[in-house]
Amino acid sequence: MSLRQMEYFVTVVQEGSFTRAADALHVTQPALSHQIKALERSVGGTLLERLPRGVRLTPMGRAFLPHAELAVRSAAQARRAARAAAGAEGGELHVAALHSVAVGVLPDVFARWRTARPQVLLRLHEYATAEALEDAVQRGTADLAVGPEPLGRPGTVVRLGEEELVLVVPFDDRFAGRTTVTLPELADRPWIRCAMEPVVHGERFLDWACGKAGFRPRTAVWTEHTSTAVRMAAAGVGVCTAPAHIVRGAVGEDCVILSPDPAWRRALAVYARVPPAGAAAAFVDLLRATWPALRSTGPYEECEPAATPARGT
Repeated sequence: MSLRQMEYFVTVVQEGSFTRAADALHVTQPALSHQIKALERSVGGTLLERLPRGVRLTPMGRAFLPHAELAVRSAAQARRAARAAAGAEGGELHVAALHSVAVGVLPDVFARWRTARPQVLLRLHEYATAEALEDAVQRGTADLAVGPEPLGRPGTVVRLGEEELVLVVPFDDRFAGRTTVTLPELADRPWIRCAMEPVVHGERFLDWACGKAGFRPRTAVWTEHTSTAVRMAAAGVGVCTAPAHIVRGAVGEDCVILSPDPAWRRALAVYARVPPAGAAAAFVDLLRATWPALRSTGPYEECEPAATPARGT
């Protein structure tokens, strides 16, 4: 069994046919078929069912696929790391991040990186949830991930700073002249919810936090992206919650930001399956230098209801 054979197998699955896979790999179809058959002999069974129009994974193929994908991605990651470490033209660094971090924090970091290391191409992979971000790192999709500290702490984890969750209202809101607000004061307000909202203790964060404050949030609009929710709140559709960095740094010019009392904060980190080296290590150093000073923080789920000071803040 060779890495090339696994790469061929993964490409056939991705393309859904031998013909398209051969074109993508720039090999002849007979050569591709020969390598797949050799791989099947090596594993001791059929991985792909040949159909009149395409292919289908066999049970053995479904079991084999995630391991083959990881091997192929890890090999590509190793090549990228070696080239980037040497400063080679064409070197790449794949960075995964939550959408809010990508919008609110990384543009300035990427701009500084391009000035310092224009020879290393950056590829950004954005994810909606912390769970999807962790999974991407485990599958080898990215060299580094930037987001909440991973629960499983895979590989190397470096704390960067804190993320504060704030409340967004329009300029004409009755609380617009204040800087803080307690959740019970918002019990009668409509809320703009986002699919990217964190989940704590089996509940979406806002349901959990409002429940501890004695009410259930009345949802007016569901959005897919945090940035959309902020724009909706600025327009007066309802109140939304969002990380402070995306509101202040990207999409919140025409709205009012209120800090919940007590504050909601959690630590953010950059992490990887293997210790960063070369360009990856340099990117981690740039992140640490760019990020605001780290304070002692805890995850959102450790915040107490409005009447009690939050732990870890």
